[in-house]
Amino acid sequence: MKVDTDGQLWAVNPEMGFFGVVPGTNSKSNYNAMATINRDTIYTNVALKPDGTVWWEGHDEPPPAEALDWQGKPWQPGQKDKDGRPIVSTHANARFTAPFTNCPTHSFRFDQHHGVPIQALIFGGRRATLAPLVYEALSWEHGVYLGASMASERTAAQVGAVGEVRRDPMAMLPFCGYNMADYFGHWLEMGARIRHRPKIFHVNWFRTDERGQFLWPGYGENLRVIEWILARCRGDVAGVETPVGRVPNPKDIDMTGLDLPPENMQKLLAVNPKDWLAEIDAIGQFFETFGTRMPDELWQQNEALRSRMLATKR
Repeated sequence: MKVDTDGQLWAVNPEMGFFGVVPGTNSKSNYNAMATINRDTIYTNVALKPDGTVWWEGHDEPPPAEALDWQGKPWQPGQKDKDGRPIVSTHANARFTAPFTNCPTHSFRFDQHHGVPIQALIFGGRRATLAPLVYEALSWEHGVYLGASMASERTAAQVGAVGEVRRDPMAMLPFCGYNMADYFGHWLEMGARIRHRPKIFHVNWFRTDERGQFLWPGYGENLRVIEWILARCRGDVAGVETPVGRVPNPKDIDMTGLDLPPENMQKLLAVNPKDWLAEIDAIGQFFETFGTRMPDELWQQNEALRSRMLATKR
């Protein structure tokens, strides 16, 4: 991303491709992904069928009568281990990688030197009980704070105990080649140079109910939330102020054709001050690991969030 002479933030995709997790990917869960990986694609840790094509759990097609599993061992549907558990053909972290131009929705600007104009930035985390489905930052500095404090509960794709909270600021911790606190400072400095600042949002598709069931259907239905984000960028709808940021008014999310109980949306957008006060402490502990290089603006955002939470709690 770069700020051009017009004061607009522009972006290009230097990688010229996509990679993603394979299991569960199908035409219903992600139509465009299936169209993208239909050709010129590299797969890892999936099942190999006798005809040289691949298969995975959740594929559109039924399981093959026989195949080689992700370890190269013979596999058939219905196999079980010594404890009676089903043996899957594909590793939980199996991946695909495909060219950018395979995607049917890629922008015509993809090879222009300016790139694509950015009007919204979206950070995301996997939180079962804490973060709302979507919320908008109150300012650029607050948005940088959202990115710097990003966290997810671990899944099978990461090393560590499943469910453990893992901090991964802006999804960049494994990839940043210099001090992350300086990286945060770069974002703050960049914001000062942007005349037309994009709005910044945080999404969480993974909130669950008391039984551990997902409250939001996810996958292609996420477009409903993206449409609200775009409406906010156009100024077509208002946001509801909460201590963490602006959440949607439920009536502003298009629910046409989606059978979702009204109480689900209330739970998806709820902000629990007790949980958030504990989160604020955890964020502070994380920020402390960067020492004196941590920008003061982000410490101020952490304490401002605490003040808003305490005022709500009263």
